[in-house]
Amino acid sequence: MNDIIKNHDLKRGFTPLSGGGMELFMEKRSKNESRTIKNSRIIDGIAFGFSLAFLVAAFLAAHYTGEWGSVFKNWRLIMISPCPLVTDYFAVGGLASALLNAGACGMACFFFMILLKGESHANTLAGYFLVVAHCFYGLNFLNMWPCFLAPFLYLKLKKLDFNDNLHVCMFATSFGPFISEFLFRYTLKTPYVFGTVTLTVSGIALALLFSLAIGFIIPAILPGAKAWHKGYNLYNGGLAFGLFGFFIFNLMYKTMGIVAPQPSSHPNAIYESFGRSYTLFGNVFFLTIFLICIAVGFFLNNKSFRGFSHLVRDTGFASNFSERYGMPLCLINIGVYGIMFLAYINLIIIFTPGAGFTGPTVGVILAALTFTALGQHPSNVWPILVGYVLLYGFTLIICHLCGREITWSISTQAYINGVAFATGLCPIVGRYGIRAGIAAGFMCASMCTATKDLHGGFVLYNGGFTAGITALILLPILEHYVPVAREQMKHQYISMRGMITIEENRNKKNDRD
Repeated sequence: MNDIIKNHDLKRGFTPLSGGGMELFMEKRSKNESRTIKNSRIIDGIAFGFSLAFLVAAFLAAHYTGEWGSVFKNWRLIMISPCPLVTDYFAVGGLASALLNAGACGMACFFFMILLKGESHANTLAGYFLVVAHCFYGLNFLNMWPCFLAPFLYLKLKKLDFNDNLHVCMFATSFGPFISEFLFRYTLKTPYVFGTVTLTVSGIALALLFSLAIGFIIPAILPGAKAWHKGYNLYNGGLAFGLFGFFIFNLMYKTMGIVAPQPSSHPNAIYESFGRSYTLFGNVFFLTIFLICIAVGFFLNNKSFRGFSHLVRDTGFASNFSERYGMPLCLINIGVYGIMFLAYINLIIIFTPGAGFTGPTVGVILAALTFTALGQHPSNVWPILVGYVLLYGFTLIICHLCGREITWSISTQAYINGVAFATGLCPIVGRYGIRAGIAAGFMCASMCTATKDLHGGFVLYNGGFTAGITALILLPILEHYVPVAREQMKHQYISMRGMITIEENRNKKNDRD
């Protein structure tokens, strides 16, 4: 065994160890493997815990709203409806059905996580959060499967590890609305009627061909996307997916001379009776979950918060919190960060006119947690939130001086959705400071309502797309005027585990780390 390790290290340019050095090396490797396994178990536990919480909450919601007799019928409506951004599943199906949808999709991801050979990692958790987040506005238990399963064909062909790259399958579900569009509306010769299913051979064929295409295209475009924003947009897939969706959408509609469709709308009397906002239910649900995360993290971290102060001082750039600090502290981060973001949502809903606790609002609270194990924490996110508020204040002043009324607020649905994904720019705060982070939030907010039109709302990661464009604009300016951070980066290694991309060999990666 020792000879094998020595030969492997010589190939990589390392000096072979002997005697006590070899023993220390083996002990360190054993500890790293043990920590990886522990992190994996906690990540699997988070996926199971959140999924179970959705299912329990669906049962409670059915009694809370009086929808008990129609939960599964309404879930069917969710699955057979076209769903471009922003399709509110609380309106299409109802609170209980949307929660059931999230629980079912989340449990499906969980079973893949535990049944596939190998360990879950921080990117797996990021993929899980994005899946369940969009189960409230655009993704469902039907349209996720073609997107989710297609990348397995690529992984099989390239002989890559399934579990290592499970996150790529999860991120591929961003294209779920395309599947629903092909199946239920795009090929119809008559106007679409809500609640009816008219499948066509051409529609099914297009859905299958599209899913196969993304299964092989996504792994190809992901690695290149990180070079565009240099690791400063954690939503690496958002930029790549948005650009590919831009091409497909224009091919489908603009090129073919077809009028692009609008999100489905359907009157929901129960939803309307709650003012289209389940504020009390949403706050109780999330506050309970976040407090549980803090408590469990505290317990797993030897009943202490030791190390959390180091985590929140991390830049978040090319940083894997799960490996550097351990998943117990990441659990605490999920809870603390989640409460901060929940407080922001409540404040803007209270003090500005706009949307409330709709399906998309509940979804983006979950989406905001995506990279809590890969770079996001309260200290490097709050300046981006301030940037959104600053844009609103700036617009208020300009409109007042010009005698015009402002037509939006930071609680308008598109701005609520946008800010959750703008938090993916948090490495800019860590590297360039608070003012740069505020500028990033300001710029991202100014574009978040326009980027959806580029892909017709058929790419669910529109906020990540906007954040990627923001990074492309802002980074050259920052690098020109603040060259110190650029120079520090020249020789810094960016781990693939900190990016949304293909992982080619876990053994090589473990040795390298």
